[in-house]
Amino acid sequence: MTTTHGAGQDAAREMEAAPTATAAGLVRRGTVRHVRPLAAALALTAVLSAAGAGAATAAGSSTVRLPVLPARVDAGKPCTAGSDQRAADVPWEQVSLQLDRTWQVASGTGVTVGVVDTGVAATAPALKGRVTAVGDAGTDCVGHGTFVAGLVAAAVRDGVRFAGVAQQARILAVRGSDARGAVTAERVAAGIRAAVEGGAQVVAVSAALGSDTAGLRAAVALAQKKDVLVVAAAVPDEPATATAQSPPARDYYPAADDGVLSVLDVDVDGARPAGAYTTDSAQLAAPGDGVVGIGPAKDGHYIGSGASLAAGFVAGAAALVRSVHPELTAAQTASLLRSSAYPADVPRVDPYAAVTSVLSATAAAPDRGDAAPGSPVRMPADQAAGPLRRALWPASAGLAVIVAVVWAALVIPRGRRLGWRPSARRSAAAAGPAGAGGGPEA
Repeated sequence: MTTTHGAGQDAAREMEAAPTATAAGLVRRGTVRHVRPLAAALALTAVLSAAGAGAATAAGSSTVRLPVLPARVDAGKPCTAGSDQRAADVPWEQVSLQLDRTWQVASGTGVTVGVVDTGVAATAPALKGRVTAVGDAGTDCVGHGTFVAGLVAAAVRDGVRFAGVAQQARILAVRGSDARGAVTAERVAAGIRAAVEGGAQVVAVSAALGSDTAGLRAAVALAQKKDVLVVAAAVPDEPATATAQSPPARDYYPAADDGVLSVLDVDVDGARPAGAYTTDSAQLAAPGDGVVGIGPAKDGHYIGSGASLAAGFVAGAAALVRSVHPELTAAQTASLLRSSAYPADVPRVDPYAAVTSVLSATAAAPDRGDAAPGSPVRMPADQAAGPLRRALWPASAGLAVIVAVVWAALVIPRGRRLGWRPSARRSAAAAGPAGAGGGPEA
């Protein structure tokens, strides 16, 4: 598979190239010979950094053929079995989301994510010990809910480099369909309410329904009242009949309801799949075309596509933000995810930027009725600032050395030639006005 690099990776490459080019330019002009070893060291650093980036890119390719995840299981058909095929390489979506960098800052500890779907297999190895189920939602005949829960919180397994976004988050399994995957607005609304009442701080909703209902609006309102962030698929996963042209854009629910973070799926190139459903109300985009995930049993993997999977990635990112910044409200968490996203027609979620940033005072709109008018907004400290400052000290010191060497190479030889005295031209220029004005008057 081809991999895409985030804005942070592109910026890093530009920063690596800049000091090397500067030092090389000094050597070519012959201004300072002593900076040649420094230039060589900088060049070596850039080469090694590029090699690391290349290794990350190569890791995204895989020749393993994975079974396709079903969206539902027809009556009379056997339930989805666990896969025997394992994805041993890093999936493209993890590279695109820069999860290796993000996990150095946040893991989702202390946050519960409700997954309103077909259920979540509590025995799935990558989620073992972190799944709590409402009713019979601890089993998953279809496998879709387990797949989404894995995108949110699957832990790394031996010999497998796939993992969920928030590896230490807990999962609250809730049915939003019947046992075979058939969805109704009543089931989805009941699922959202159950997830909120069960203590979830983030709720991922896979269903995208063609019409809104009072029950859905009431469930979303309850989530807002309880400070729970609802993340929902902006469109259904796939049209009933495949076509080359996408159906007309329209809203789907509960994603289009006020207070819901609506998520669209994109492929490895950041584009929408041909013939996919579309909407004009999506707030974020995330990987959702040909992504790797876990099944309801065994250690193998499936491959799936759709906005419901993209919503899983964003729900995982929301769990990371809420674990790092527990003082942020659900609305502020959604705002931070949007403001830190990678610019695009529909901004693409950037978990690393989200967990290493904070909301500005203007973006953190008050959303609690008990807040005193005009009271100051207290935002969390930027945990990345300290490491960033420490990282900048060696760069600043290196720049100071280069400036000192350049200054010495230019000034010291000139000073020696002049015997450390002002030049004759400057002495004459200084003495001229004095001599003209110092003679006897006529």
